[in-house]
Amino acid sequence: MPIKLLLTEFGMGTSLRRDAVTDAALRAVKDALWHNSINLAEHFGCAKEDMLILVEIGCPDPETVDHDALKAAFPYGQITITCRDGGLNIPKPGGGRTIIANAAISVSLDLKAAS
Repeated sequence: MPIKLLLTEFGMGTSLRRDAVTDAALRAVKDALWHNSINLAEHFGCAKEDMLILVEIGCPDPETVDHDALKAAFPYGQITITCRDGGLNIPKPGGGRTIIANAAISVSLDLKAAS
């Protein structure tokens, strides 16, 4: 059996005052992660390090997101980060903006390699 998608989690994060896109994206990732305890790998006879984790971020200014900062939020797995235009960019009275980022985290395993 080839690579099999096993779960997808969603999260939302904000940068209310600092106009920091990476902070909003990181909060979205943590929001998705902190809602569960992923123990799928063991159920399929794989190590947690074998999990293939795809992180998709929707945010303003996606080219400014620090991918290494997002990867550091994961304790294990093979992490791939993709950022694209999305989220919200809300102007604040008097200047600045509030940023909202969304994250979708998909976890897959290569079940053929586990056989």
